[in-house]
Amino acid sequence: MSDTKKADCASPDKCRLGKVGGQSVLEGVMMKCGDHMALAVREENGNIKIETETHVSVRKKYKILSIPLIRGIANFVESMVMSYKTLMKSAEMLGIDEADEDSKAEAWLRKKLGDRFLGVLTGISMVLGIVLAMGLFMYLPAFLTSLLDGALGGIGWFRNLTEGLMKIAIFVAYISLCSLMKELRRTFEYHGAEHKSIACYEAGLELTPENAMACRRFHPRCGTSFIFVILILSILVNSLISWENLAFRVLCKLLLLPLIVGIGFEFIAYAGKHDNIFTKILSAPGLWMQRITTREPDESQLEVAITALKHAMPEQFPEVKESDPAEDASTEVETTDNDTPND
Repeated sequence: MSDTKKADCASPDKCRLGKVGGQSVLEGVMMKCGDHMALAVREENGNIKIETETHVSVRKKYKILSIPLIRGIANFVESMVMSYKTLMKSAEMLGIDEADEDSKAEAWLRKKLGDRFLGVLTGISMVLGIVLAMGLFMYLPAFLTSLLDGALGGIGWFRNLTEGLMKIAIFVAYISLCSLMKELRRTFEYHGAEHKSIACYEAGLELTPENAMACRRFHPRCGTSFIFVILILSILVNSLISWENLAFRVLCKLLLLPLIVGIGFEFIAYAGKHDNIFTKILSAPGLWMQRITTREPDESQLEVAITALKHAMPEQFPEVKESDPAEDASTEVETTDNDTPND
């Protein structure tokens, strides 16, 4: 790739910044621009399957949810729900849920619950995920810090810094272990394809796998960067909470979490559109972490990401309904429209 293209990728068109976002899924990518959302997955036969739908954000429906800080909390909850639904949809598009046989427990639940089975299973999975996250990233760091504080006879304010560093270390270790799984490595490659395609669009380059390949796979608006900003902010905010009662401290951290999420969202939104020393310093840890959560994609994965991006922006790329220039002659695109809002 030419050095000129790489330089262009490093100088994004400001009017395009923040217009489109995405998510890597099983063998594919979801892209969202405004109310348009497109999910593209690569089937085993090599075809790219597309599903598009209209998604109106709750922040548009209820103006109070667009107020600074509050909008960050609303966006976080909405993104979590959408992320899970999109991941499940990608599995459905690939036929994974049909190919895999139910375990004995799943078969029993399906028999007892009938049509409610998927909803109940989703709810159980989300509750278990929340409990695991609370245990790993809230209680465990506080508990280990208390043990260290007692062993050293008191470390004063450094307890807050120690707790924060432990939280970051646990998060990095958790993601690093997950990256060893073959299926997740593929998803991380599609994560890289998502970032490169968005960077290519933001740079104003023609959306081709070749141009996207030359762009960076690290992006300041990534969810990984958001998590690191939250971890850094939590060190500052949680320093105001007493250590006298560990259970009370964990409860207070839970109550303050929405505030931290709201502040973090405002910073990520700002960092995505501004490039200065302040944003560079606070964005650096998240960008470093993306070396684990993203991997270099191949051109076929970039084709999928570009296809999703174009279908998420039908006004700018009206030709996708007839013929997608990102696809070569051997690739077929199957498209399904779904205009039902996915809230």
